[in-house]
Amino acid sequence: MSPFDRMHTFVRVAELASFTQAAEALGIPKASASTAVQQLETQLGTRLLHRTTRRVQLTQDGQAYYERCKDLLADVDELQSMFQHADGGDGAGGSGLRGRVRIDMSTGMARNVVVPHLPELLARHPGLEVELSSTERRVDVVREGFDCVLRTGAVVDASLIARPLGPARLVNCASPAYLRAHGTPRTLDDLAHHRLVHFVNTLGARSGGFEAMVDGTLVATPMQGALTVNNAEAYIAGCLAGLGLIQVPRLGVVDLLAQGELVEVLPQHAAPPMPLTLMYANRRNLPRRVRAVMDWLAEVVGEHLGQDAMAPN
Repeated sequence: MSPFDRMHTFVRVAELASFTQAAEALGIPKASASTAVQQLETQLGTRLLHRTTRRVQLTQDGQAYYERCKDLLADVDELQSMFQHADGGDGAGGSGLRGRVRIDMSTGMARNVVVPHLPELLARHPGLEVELSSTERRVDVVREGFDCVLRTGAVVDASLIARPLGPARLVNCASPAYLRAHGTPRTLDDLAHHRLVHFVNTLGARSGGFEAMVDGTLVATPMQGALTVNNAEAYIAGCLAGLGLIQVPRLGVVDLLAQGELVEVLPQHAAPPMPLTLMYANRRNLPRRVRAVMDWLAEVVGEHLGQDAMAPN
């Protein structure tokens, strides 16, 4: 059995949590599957699987090795089939995309923009697997094994390649319940009588206040507020609960605005749009599946940014 065959056997055992089922799926004797994994463990000098009479479970090292194996085997499969496609292109419309692509983006971007279009991509490429992380923290692209990330705001990581997708429009929002209780602010002076849900990256830090454009200059107005959060979901939830105003990318709340659960206020004082960027590690030869998925993301996000820019205030 070749090294790649042993890795493939290990992956099937890990996925099925059974030597017997993996052997049946691969059409090999159970003893051959067991031997293949044992040879890998000997070669690596670590245990990959916990074995009991009732179950097979990955060890911590086994989990890390499993994830790398899946990527490597997908790359090998892609390499072997790279000349078999009639279109010969790298775009998302081509055939034969296989393997895993791991992406990180904000929850609002995932919910409103990317996930609704995923069925179309996966229907065209049944062999593709997407691992989608939605967090507000800055993930470590290389250490955590992300193929690409969608980020809103200034690019601060010079070690990554940045692919600008366009500006994301910001909106000032409040809930109908808040506006009934406190009235609708019409001018920046009115903010003295209103509350803000404060957003900070690290709890304990000081909020910048309400940011607005005044005569072409960005001005931050301090505001009172009982709630400070450090992630987007809690930020939006605080606004929905009537705890104050928020300032967010419109794409992240477009569904809530359409349903009337949030209302845009002070549109004449919206903060400047924030750049939306696709970031990825500097690799000489990106797998075809990663390039294709990034092109697809750029197309889908770009279409929504265009619609967002034309939406009325």
